[in-house]
Amino acid sequence: MTAEIINGKELSTKLKASMKIETETLKRKGIVPHLTVVLVGDNPASRSYVSGKEKASQEIGMSSEVIELPTTISETELLALIQQLNDKPSVHGILVQLPLPPHIKEQHIIEAIHPSKDVDGFHPLSIGRMITGQDTFISCTPYGIMEMLRSKNISIEGKHAVVIGRSNIVGKPIGQLLLNENATVTYCHSKTVDLKAYTTQADILIVATGVPQMINADHIKKGAVVIDVGINRNEEGKLVGDVDFESVKEKAAFITPVPRGVGPMTITMLLKNTLKAAKGLAGN
Repeated sequence: MTAEIINGKELSTKLKASMKIETETLKRKGIVPHLTVVLVGDNPASRSYVSGKEKASQEIGMSSEVIELPTTISETELLALIQQLNDKPSVHGILVQLPLPPHIKEQHIIEAIHPSKDVDGFHPLSIGRMITGQDTFISCTPYGIMEMLRSKNISIEGKHAVVIGRSNIVGKPIGQLLLNENATVTYCHSKTVDLKAYTTQADILIVATGVPQMINADHIKKGAVVIDVGINRNEEGKLVGDVDFESVKEKAAFITPVPRGVGPMTITMLLKNTLKAAKGLAGN
């Protein structure tokens, strides 16, 4: 068997077309959905990601701005800026691009963003609501993964989902979202003994380790759904995931590629969260 590809780029294009219509509807009511991104320093990866957000915002007709700040900015000054954005009615979503310089505590910044504008879904209140199954902003990469599963009508209830990785951004929230959909969830990580014993039981395998091509066909059972969150460069400089795509695709039922997999969905779900924020602040 050869796995069916879950193409995140194609799904992203489809979702953005729908969001463009929603944006135009809001504009006719006098509401222009607006996302403000704060970029501290000149990290090339962060800058590239922010540029992608700007481009995607323009595609659906959403207003966006990037506030660029020097690495020398103090935590106090950054917190003051966030408060200004919290108080600004025309700003619907606030995103502070991570990582931040070492002298700034990321958690202080995350918690300073008002929950109604937390389009990254990182605020403790957003996380608490997500864990308890309430309506909230969901962090963008896990949100995108769930949309990808739904796009292929992949059944989650009663399935064994194995998540490799326990980050606050991807691993922990995606496991909780799958649990909310009645999956049985196992978390694995760098300290897990005999990783293969768990991965070969997985009906749905989510891989978010940052280790290039660490998962191969021997790690999965036939017919599994494999979601590769990794974005890495191999020794030849080629973009690869955490999964050995060529070997795994011959054994899995569904698989996400790298690139054109989870990556495009992350930005798309950020825009979806921003639309949700605009509707919420407008009382819609």
